[in-house]
Amino acid sequence: MTDSAQTDQHRSAGLGVTLASVWAWFVFGLCVGIWAVLMPVVWLVTWPFDRARWWTGYLFRKLPVVHQKLNPLWHFTVSGELPTNPRNPYVVVSNHESFVDILLISHLPWEMKWLSKREMFKIPVAGWLMRLAKDVPLDRGDRESASAAMELCKVALDQNVSVMIFPEGTRSATGEMRDFKDGAFRLAIETQLPILPLAVAGTRSALRKHDWRMGRADAEVHVLEPVSTEGLTPDDVGELRDRVRALIAAERDVMGAAR
Repeated sequence: MTDSAQTDQHRSAGLGVTLASVWAWFVFGLCVGIWAVLMPVVWLVTWPFDRARWWTGYLFRKLPVVHQKLNPLWHFTVSGELPTNPRNPYVVVSNHESFVDILLISHLPWEMKWLSKREMFKIPVAGWLMRLAKDVPLDRGDRESASAAMELCKVALDQNVSVMIFPEGTRSATGEMRDFKDGAFRLAIETQLPILPLAVAGTRSALRKHDWRMGRADAEVHVLEPVSTEGLTPDDVGELRDRVRALIAAERDVMGAAR
């Protein structure tokens, strides 16, 4: 192939990605608008018997599912052994490669309340939907906020709703897994509920840094076996944290090798 032909091919591929990105962002905005109507209706209808807003949150997680089906650039896969009872509460943890991890993990077929930085709740419309879904805000570096967030997580767990936490705290800038923080594991031990580890791979290419265009991505979330916390005490937080991180890292390496 000549240099000229390669240049034309690259230009054509770039145009294809640009047009697909325009379409994908349009679909995303359209979905947000539709969900802004649907979610309050579901909340009002289910409010008398669903104070945990399980169904409102469940509907919210379907927005990324619809968007991905209509986005020609992304293909998402769910694998592993899924819990048989969606109302059996877990403290769910995952590695964190990209903002798109949130959209990918939302493909899991059960509702979870997400621990998210407070800035996310300030995004117009989308942040309001997060509040309506009863997700949990957190101010990074603020101990009082962290304590209040953990109490809200405990309320959700008491209502038989799982909570979702990224123990790295923020996305990895290099692709390497960061150290896990203690919070999720302390919560699991205090409530004596199992940890449900997730491994995600393939999302880093889905959104380009400093570029509004989306990238092509074949991403997967793999559900690992639950890790029991029965009988553990606060002294076991570090060991539990490191064990779960090792499980996720090992599965992530396998997933990466297979791509």
